[in-house]
Amino acid sequence: GKCRFFLDTGDTSEWEELLPLGLFHGVTTNPTLLERAKEPCTIPNLHRLASKALSHTNEFMCQTWGSTAREMYENGMAISERDRERIVIKVPVTRRGAEAATLLAGAGVRICLTACYNSKQALIAGSMGAEYIAPYLGRMTANGKDGFEECKRMRNIVSGLGSDARVLVASIRDAVTLADLAVEGLDTYTFSPAVARELFDEPLTDAAADEFEEAAARGAKGEDEFEKASVGGSKEERAGSSSSSPRMTATIRINGKIVGRSGGRAPPPPPPL
Repeated sequence: GKCRFFLDTGDTSEWEELLPLGLFHGVTTNPTLLERAKEPCTIPNLHRLASKALSHTNEFMCQTWGSTAREMYENGMAISERDRERIVIKVPVTRRGAEAATLLAGAGVRICLTACYNSKQALIAGSMGAEYIAPYLGRMTANGKDGFEECKRMRNIVSGLGSDARVLVASIRDAVTLADLAVEGLDTYTFSPAVARELFDEPLTDAAADEFEEAAARGAKGEDEFEKASVGGSKEERAGSSSSSPRMTATIRINGKIVGRSGGRAPPPPPPL
């Protein structure tokens, strides 16, 4: 479909638990998330992580780094070399980052401009042809901005520019926010494992599912009782009686002539008188 959900963590144990649910288009990471997960921020390890993530999903986003635009470009090229079609390189929306992103995009690398805190930064993404721009909704709100409105403005800006860039909303603190964003037409998000689990947190649904299971168990148990009442005995009892009980027959006579036997085949009719 049109919407895209990403799991925002470098913890591979969370990938193993949550990616099989089928919700996620991809995985997003950055140096901070890798540090929390105790994963080395090195190109060989990012290649290993990319292979693991892409075995379950369509995209793996990871962030380049460097003290110069050239270094950021070289690291981005090296990371994406593993799979240029499915690895997206994240680059902060700074002057150095924009220069590196331009070089990477020119070399055929997919780009996500990240760490966006102002709707005007969507102009940069739209003009340079970035595939994604990632506003930090929760962090904007925590810093006194109206994060929700900034995200909506970004969507309107890229649309107004005729850009295909997706607004990848990040820093989402709860599942209700996801629903609110969807109502406003924002359809691409990255969120934590905690928010992913919250999507399934509904006691009424859990209670209904338990009730269905209990009814199914009663139905299976009651099948044999129904057989006993309607046919006489259980399947096992009927099978036993048919194999071990002697067959009872009786001779039927009319005017002294044998015309049949109950429980057996009738003899041929007598010849006409």
